[in-house]
Amino acid sequence: MGEAQVSLKHLFRVFTKPEHKDSKLAQIEQHLSDNILDFLSQHVVTKKTSLEEIEQDFSDSRVPESPEFVSSHAESLLNKLVAHSVNTYSPTFIGHMTSALPYFHLPLAKLLVGLNQNLVKIETSKAFTPLERQVLGMMHNLIYDRSEDYYDEYLHSARHALGAFCSGGTVANITALWVARNKVLGPKDGFSGVAKAGLASAYRAYGINNMGVMCSKRGHYSLSKAVDALGLGREQLISLPCPEQTLRPEEALAAGKRYQEEGNKLLAIVGIGGTTETGHVDPLDELADVAQELGCWFHVDAAWGGATLFSNQYRHRLKGIDRADSVTIDAHKQMYVPMGAGMALFKNPEDANAVRHHAQYILREGSKDLGATTLEGSRNGMAMMVYASLHIFGRRGYELLIDQSIEKAKAFADMIERHPDFELVTSPTLSLLTYRVCPASVQAALKSTEGTARHKLNQKVDRLVVNVQKQQREAGKSFVSRTRLEAPDYPDGSITVFRVVLANPLTTHKDLAAILAEQHLIATGTKVWRALTKSERSLTA
Repeated sequence: MGEAQVSLKHLFRVFTKPEHKDSKLAQIEQHLSDNILDFLSQHVVTKKTSLEEIEQDFSDSRVPESPEFVSSHAESLLNKLVAHSVNTYSPTFIGHMTSALPYFHLPLAKLLVGLNQNLVKIETSKAFTPLERQVLGMMHNLIYDRSEDYYDEYLHSARHALGAFCSGGTVANITALWVARNKVLGPKDGFSGVAKAGLASAYRAYGINNMGVMCSKRGHYSLSKAVDALGLGREQLISLPCPEQTLRPEEALAAGKRYQEEGNKLLAIVGIGGTTETGHVDPLDELADVAQELGCWFHVDAAWGGATLFSNQYRHRLKGIDRADSVTIDAHKQMYVPMGAGMALFKNPEDANAVRHHAQYILREGSKDLGATTLEGSRNGMAMMVYASLHIFGRRGYELLIDQSIEKAKAFADMIERHPDFELVTSPTLSLLTYRVCPASVQAALKSTEGTARHKLNQKVDRLVVNVQKQQREAGKSFVSRTRLEAPDYPDGSITVFRVVLANPLTTHKDLAAILAEQHLIATGTKVWRALTKSERSLTA
């Protein structure tokens, strides 16, 4: 395909059908397609079945005694599993970050399973190992933009690693902070390092009471898992308030100084490159300055927003990411790769050596075995899926996908603001936004009241949002999620909002208008709506 032919129309086709029906990939795909295509044409929920009913199909804890024909078992899976699965391909499924996938991943998945490579070791992944190293190099280049000579030196070096492939953002964040911990508490003056001696010895050697990680309250819950798994303790995750949805550099600096003046050591500041709740991006450039002043590691969790770097128009929203010591990116989010493709990238190729392990039977010193510097041992070759996507889409293809997602989010935000009974809570920085249904008269009343009266009115609006979200989910035609946020307009406390993720290329403006109309229809038919408008009348009487 020539460069001039790259277009959204072409990109949409790869999410729906093969380019050549008689191709080898299409033949491999056919058997699976025959059974799944009908499912993918259904609503978000194909059958109205409760979770308790589905659990009955999976309630026998005994291992089956006798073999079963593959054809019979496949039919059973279609009836019990596929029929009740969530249709994440649906253009009206806009509540989570899981989206439609391009058609070519179906046959590639069969190839991946058929080859069954184990990326822990060269002997079980001879070609996949250099492929994975190249993918990590491509993503490293996207972030840090080093010279060709730099990548010639480090891409396939046995003594270095540009990053680590992981099963997802959680393991990538843990990996990055694991490297940071082992490097910050490394060997010195007769101390063998935290990796060998443990945390208690490390704290004594470095003369500190505790070690912490700082982020905003919008930080992903995987950071709490990380400080737990690394032995720092959940109480050492310093989550700062963020009513404006981002971490304020001046507050981070002040909090970091207070923490260290108390005899502690700040391990890392984590900047968020696209929060999972609102899509906001922390001021990464300024936070890099703060980390430098505090003498700590700077990690950027860009699991969601990292793919924005493909876009020339919007990449500036991640300004400063190239100053991070480590970055997390999930290819199974806005790179449209199947689940299980996270990456931790390291600015300094030497840093991964802080967690390097060896074992005589499998991970020998001096080898290029990837398992030596990854938290996970045996794992499959998901890098192949990222490799294929990077070639089939190209940077320009990804740019089109990112740009249209952000523009679509802006258009939906405009729809919400123009509707009198909806209230936009957070405008889209990337392709996420939050809003709530709230009668126009109640919105006016909220602006003219304060204190307890406004808090009580907001509580009623919260109940309306929950009611509508549940009813819309149960109807099965569309899906939005919900969360609770601190909002600048309502400093009394958190409010409940709808949360939407506009990453599916198949979602149209017509779909979005229909979702909004459905929510309004549900809302106006509830008792909560009637109670709300009655409350507003009593406030303004």
